[in-house]
Amino acid sequence: MFTIGKLAVQTGVKVQTVRYYEDIGLMPKAERSAGNQRLYTQTHADRLGFIRHARELGFPLDAIRTLLALSDDPDASCADADKIARTRLAEVESRIARLETLKTELIRMIAQCAHGTTADCRIIEVLAAADHAFCATSDHQPAAAPKLVP
Repeated sequence: MFTIGKLAVQTGVKVQTVRYYEDIGLMPKAERSAGNQRLYTQTHADRLGFIRHARELGFPLDAIRTLLALSDDPDASCADADKIARTRLAEVESRIARLETLKTELIRMIAQCAHGTTADCRIIEVLAAADHAFCATSDHQPAAAPKLVP
């Protein structure tokens, strides 16, 4: 049996994150000791490791909930897991494409910089143009970062 602190250390997850996952139902509620201390098993640690790994890969909590349900039913089809992973892959590929566009735009801005004064600075000029008039493309907004739990 593990205390919440030992579970957190073993899995590399913060104590408050363990509590959060319990609160939203991703982790089963822990047994309590006579002193009302949470007590966890290796099964809890394995489940928390699964959640952590899925979060590191950027899966949203709803997808993780579905993946956990699938992992709890060994006879279920893995078609839903495949669909979830393919959706995540498409999101990653889209973000990579946007980042490549962003990289190209930054390289172009830097290359056009005359290294003179800011009055003549192409980087400042490009960034100041609210209409993206000086950009090679207007499609260089990076995707919002995934929200992570505390």
